[in-house]
Amino acid sequence: MASRVCKAEMDNINSPSTDKITELQEKLFSTKKPLPIISELGSLGEDGLDVLMSFLEKEGDRPTPAVGEAYIELYLAKSPKIGEFLQENFPEGIIPLKSERNIDYSPIQQALVQRKFQEADRLTLLKRCELAGEQAMQRKWIYFTEVENFPSTDLKTMDQLWYCYSQGKFGFSVQRKIWLSLGQDFPKLWTKIGWKKGNLWTRYPNEFIWDLNAPVGHLPLSNQLRGVREFASLMNHPAWKESEKK
Repeated sequence: MASRVCKAEMDNINSPSTDKITELQEKLFSTKKPLPIISELGSLGEDGLDVLMSFLEKEGDRPTPAVGEAYIELYLAKSPKIGEFLQENFPEGIIPLKSERNIDYSPIQQALVQRKFQEADRLTLLKRCELAGEQAMQRKWIYFTEVENFPSTDLKTMDQLWYCYSQGKFGFSVQRKIWLSLGQDFPKLWTKIGWKKGNLWTRYPNEFIWDLNAPVGHLPLSNQLRGVREFASLMNHPAWKESEKK
C-alpha cells in the first residue's frame, strides 16, 4: 500500500499541474510572442501537446512561425494519436505547396520539419534548378535571367516553408528585409547573415551553421562565388514586392 502511495505522489510530481497547463494555454492564445510557450508546452507531455493541437485547429489555416513551431512539436512527438490528428487535418503540413510548374515541394517541408536544415538547403537549390528548367538541372546552378522568370507562386511557397519552419529566422523574404535595411549593400549583407568573415567567404558546408543558432537570414544559401547577379535577381523579384504591398 505504501509503495502505491509513493508512486502516486511521484506521478503527481512528474506531471504538469492543470493550473500550469491552463495558464500556458491562456498565454498562448493571447501573447504576441508565442514561440517560448509552444516550446514549453511541447515539453510537458500529453497535456501540453493537447493544447498545441487545439492551437493548430484554431490557427492552422494562417501559417506563421508559431503555427510552424506547433506543428513541428506535434510531428516530432511521434504519438499515434497526434499522427492521426495531423494526417486528418494537415496531411500536407501547414503550408499550401502551390506551384505553377507542378513542382513537388514536399521534400523541403519534410526536411525542415525534422530540423534537417542542410538537407532542406540542398533540396531548395535542387527545386530552384528544376524551376529554371532542364539545362539548369544538368549544370546544377542558375542564371540570373532564369530567376527573373520564376513564378511568384513557387518562390513564395519555398519562402513560406523556410520562414514558418524556422521560427521566422530563415527565408528569401527575411534575407531581402535585411538587405533593404542595409541600403541594398550586398557586402554588408554577406557579413550580417554569416556568408563572409572579413575578406573570406564562409566555406561550404562545414563553416555554415545548420541549426537555429545561425544568424537571422543565414539560410537558404546562394552561391556568391559565381557573382552577385543571381542573388540580386532573387532579391528584386516581383514576388516580394507583391507581398510587401499587402
